[in-house]
Amino acid sequence: MPAISSAIPFYAVVFDLDGTLIDSARDMTRVLNRTLSRFARPALTEEQVRGMVGDGSANLVRQAFAATGEALSEEALKPALADYLETYFQDDEPPALYPGVPETLKALADGGVRLGLCTNKPERITRKLLDRLGLSPLFGALAGGDTLPVKKPDGRHLSWVVEALGGGSAAMVGDNGNDVKAARAAGLPVVAMTYGYPRMPVQDLGADILLDCFTDLPDALRRLA
Repeated sequence: MPAISSAIPFYAVVFDLDGTLIDSARDMTRVLNRTLSRFARPALTEEQVRGMVGDGSANLVRQAFAATGEALSEEALKPALADYLETYFQDDEPPALYPGVPETLKALADGGVRLGLCTNKPERITRKLLDRLGLSPLFGALAGGDTLPVKKPDGRHLSWVVEALGGGSAAMVGDNGNDVKAARAAGLPVVAMTYGYPRMPVQDLGADILLDCFTDLPDALRRLA
């Protein structure tokens, strides 16, 4: 893919991670089932976990235990969450990038677009995943689900990333309702990828543009203008 020039009408583009850049449901299912096993709970299927992704690790663990028949109190959640986070951080399986992601991100960055990441996944795990994928140098700012006192769908989570990139015109790229709500709250246009974890019909997300292929993103950003 050739470098993208100033034809992109945004100073910055901020991305979600899970379901947008990486297909992480397989990884989260594997790690989550290790935690469930250590707490004597039955395993979940990947399809079940896909419907739980997007609200951060604490909510994921809480939903996973509930799906196995155990409702966790806030106190009981703490050791289960700690086990999940440590297991995830130590996991050595490489995450799967969606087709066209590295080439498109590099082309945007080479064209002068500032790239940011706004995810509800914990920052420490997010940074490790980006390092392993070789994507870290492309992002000028990153906010995980525990970076700030707020997280998506709160628009301040997204706005913080935009400001960290230097402000200016920006757009959001995600895959579920939290991404769209955060973009609306921050006053940004939003592109939604149709292949992620939307938890509702993608047509109902309320995004400005729906995309099936990540390589179509540069043209979509031009249309947003």
